[in-house]
Amino acid sequence: MLTRRHLLCCGAAAGLFTSLAGPARAGLLNPCRGGLPEPLRPLVERTFAGLDPQQLWDVHTHLLGTGDSGSGCTVNAQLSQWWHPMEMLRKRFILNAACVPADAPSVDRAYVERLCALAADFPQGARWMLFAFDHACDSAGRPHAAHTTFHVPDAYAARIAAEHAQRFAWVASIHPYRPDALARLDAALAGGAVALKWLPSSMNIDLRDARLRPFYDRLAAARLPVIVHCGEERAVPGAGRDELGNPLLVRSALEHGVRVVIAHCASLGNALDLDQKRPRETPAFSLFTRLMDEDWDGRLLGDISVALQTNRHPDVGRTLLTRQDWHPRLLHGSDYPLPGIPAAVRLPVLVSAGLLDAADAPALDALREHNPLLFDLALKRLARWRGARLSPAVFATRAHFQRPSVS
Repeated sequence: MLTRRHLLCCGAAAGLFTSLAGPARAGLLNPCRGGLPEPLRPLVERTFAGLDPQQLWDVHTHLLGTGDSGSGCTVNAQLSQWWHPMEMLRKRFILNAACVPADAPSVDRAYVERLCALAADFPQGARWMLFAFDHACDSAGRPHAAHTTFHVPDAYAARIAAEHAQRFAWVASIHPYRPDALARLDAALAGGAVALKWLPSSMNIDLRDARLRPFYDRLAAARLPVIVHCGEERAVPGAGRDELGNPLLVRSALEHGVRVVIAHCASLGNALDLDQKRPRETPAFSLFTRLMDEDWDGRLLGDISVALQTNRHPDVGRTLLTRQDWHPRLLHGSDYPLPGIPAAVRLPVLVSAGLLDAADAPALDALREHNPLLFDLALKRLARWRGARLSPAVFATRAHFQRPSVS
């Protein structure tokens, strides 16, 4: 039986669906324009000035699908059930951000085709690291379908990267509680994975668990970085273990010699300051800054994807821009397809915060409608705070993901 709360929620969602019927009017959806108009060429040239495209790897790119091409991808059933209206909206926004039509014959293929089309506007050499995404698992390492928002198999990510090797590399995702986790890791290493991705709060991974030690040892020996989402997670709720997204927990991996990339620089939400006798909640980003100022022999890095989104405090962007000493350890990433959601980054807000020149906003806004990936890169290159900008080192990411060949 539907409760009054369900009915109210469904009614609100229906109203929002109605408002989205005309995306140009609502301004909430990606218009999905193709090609780059000639007037935007000067902005694109400014974006790539001083960068080496061969070193430009986007270190945070999602690969998504429904499995309709035999990919093995899955999406939680709630995202297609009308009695879970907010989940349906989540799916619609994400697919629209990736310009996958509702009537696409294959969501899998349409997603990859659009990503390839966007990549074609970049110089040769630029590449994107495509994320696989493992299931959430219970404490015994058994997949938990109800807590898995979406699943992208390693094999699929590896195949898409191989089919478009000039543009894509791939990132494995292996839940370390699985009984065969080490065997899966060896297979990923042999298959050319350039990193490993975990989202602890969604996947139910406690980085302090003693069972991870052999896994950490293998990662360290192979010099395979692990990209760990820290801070609050809103797009992929999964297991809902928010306490496992505490940035301070990555110390367990660092102490075992693992190279760790903290996704988004832990720039959203709060976490307990476990270094205090009486832990209290503090901004997760402040814990990230503490870790960055500790001596980890260069093994701790942060990806700056979505750090300029409207739901981030302006001080996050200001800190990343002015901490020039961090720039060799800050990595460009887009968190695609999120740059395709217009509401995610509101340029007037950045202008008001002093992070963007007002004169640059119109061209950036136009660029977003044609190529959200270029928009994301251009925004990061134009962002400034009191004269400080992100140095070219932030965009020379390739070297961080090269490792010795596995014999």
